[in-house]
Amino acid sequence: MTERLHLADDSVLRFEATVERVLDDRVVLDRTAFYATGGGQPHDTGTLHVAGDDGEPTPGDSSWRVVDVQKKDTVYHTLDGDAPLPAVGTRVVGAVDAERRRNHSRYHTAQHLLSALLLTEFDAPTTGNQLYDDHAHLDAAYDRFEADDLDRIERRLNELVEEARPVTSYTMDRETAEATLDAERTRLDLLPDSITELRIVEIGGRGPDDYPYDQTACAGTHVGDTAEIGEVVVTGRETKGADEERVRFVLADHLEG
Repeated sequence: MTERLHLADDSVLRFEATVERVLDDRVVLDRTAFYATGGGQPHDTGTLHVAGDDGEPTPGDSSWRVVDVQKKDTVYHTLDGDAPLPAVGTRVVGAVDAERRRNHSRYHTAQHLLSALLLTEFDAPTTGNQLYDDHAHLDAAYDRFEADDLDRIERRLNELVEEARPVTSYTMDRETAEATLDAERTRLDLLPDSITELRIVEIGGRGPDDYPYDQTACAGTHVGDTAEIGEVVVTGRETKGADEERVRFVLADHLEG
C-alpha cells in the first residue's frame, strides 16, 4: 500500500520514491505526495523524474508528466511522456504542481468553513461538494437560500477568513471519534466500517481555549490558516432537488477581470 505523504504533511510538494508496479501507462510508488481524486477534490498533477545517486532528477529524457492520480487498492499515477515508463525498483523524484495544489487546498478549506457555517447558522448539513482549481460548489440539506442569506453567508465566510483561524490535522481511532466528536459535523456514518483510523481536520476557535469551529474527518489537503484562503465570493445558488440547495463560490482572485 502506497504511503500517502500528504496525510501527515500536506505542504510536501517534492519527494523521493521507488517504483513498485508498472501497468500500461500507470505506475505505483511506495510513497507519494500526489493527491488522488476523492472527497470532492481533484487529483494533483506534476512530474516524475528518474533520481540520480544524489537524489536529484537526472538530466535528459527520463521524465514524465503525472496527468492523473487515482486511489483504488493503492495509488495509481498515470504518466505521459516520450520515455518508456520507469522499471520496477527505479528511484524517482516526484514534484507536485504547486499552484494547482495551492488552489485545491484553499478551496477545500473554504468548503470546510462553509459547511460549518451552514450547519451552525442555518441548520443545513452538507450533502455533497465539488471543488476545482478556480471555483467550487457545496450542496446542503435546506429548503431555499434567499439573496439575503447568500449575502450573510459571504459576509460571515470572510469574517472567518480574516480571523486567521489555524487549520490542523491529526489521526484518531474511529471508536474514540464516534464517542467524543460531534457526529453531525464529522459525518462518520458516511464512512465505510472498514476505516478504523481517521484523519481529523480541525479549524480552531478564536483562541486556544475556544472550542474548534469545525472538526471533520477528511483526507484532503488544506491551508495552514483561514487567512490563506483569501476573499471568498458567493456567486449564486440553485435548487438541486427536494430540500437541497447548491451554493456556488469562487475566490476573489479567480474572478475574471
